[in-house]
Amino acid sequence: MRQAEFGGGGSRIRWTETPGAEPARVYVHGLGATSAAYHAHVAARPELSGRRSLFVDLPGHGISDRPEDFGYTLEEHADALAAALDTAGVSGAELIAHSMGGSVAIVLGHRRPDLVSRLVLTEANLDAFPPQTAGSSGIASYTEDDFVHGGHARVLDRVGPLWAATMRLADPRALHRSAVGLRRGSVPLMREILTGLDTVERVYLQGELSGELAGADTLEAAGVRVVTVPAAGHNVMFDNPDAFVTAVAAAP
Repeated sequence: MRQAEFGGGGSRIRWTETPGAEPARVYVHGLGATSAAYHAHVAARPELSGRRSLFVDLPGHGISDRPEDFGYTLEEHADALAAALDTAGVSGAELIAHSMGGSVAIVLGHRRPDLVSRLVLTEANLDAFPPQTAGSSGIASYTEDDFVHGGHARVLDRVGPLWAATMRLADPRALHRSAVGLRRGSVPLMREILTGLDTVERVYLQGELSGELAGADTLEAAGVRVVTVPAAGHNVMFDNPDAFVTAVAAAP
């Protein structure tokens, strides 16, 4: 386990890593998740082994600290992730990022282009104010105090055992602020940033069971390779790990 200070208050973002060849692959989880739980099983596959791999837990999640005075916006998460990569001596990395983590990775590419050479995004949030069916919308529908004092427990009961297993490791206040920040989106908005990152190889994985990706034609026209993964929903790395590994391993 390694760690780096973020936010100026002495809090630490943490990650585990495996040694290997550069450029590193950096795995970033979604809202209420952890990186190793969602990605270690695919990073160990023969097609992906042999590369340095970092499994980073964002602030408020997993093994990272959860400061009460942190805002947990997408920009703040991205800056904390940058602190981890700087401490790890990583540059020009491949970011393999899921859901909210994909949004954070996009913002990181905008704020610190030296750290990112490739983005593989799994159902990353690209727009502000997603549908009410989105997990972030359900969390953000509470006030912060109501979520901390009862809402967190109710959400854990509703989301099912897979997501609950990692969500219960996230600080409730950090989880709520992260959901609010995700719904608010970044400035510029994630979709706008992604289409403009034309020096970075960009792959977007959309689970077939999740329906069509809005604006896919515009993304592809901007050079983003959109891949619809059969027999998969939001958690492509669990639903169809073979297709996930193929997409991550594919050469530019």
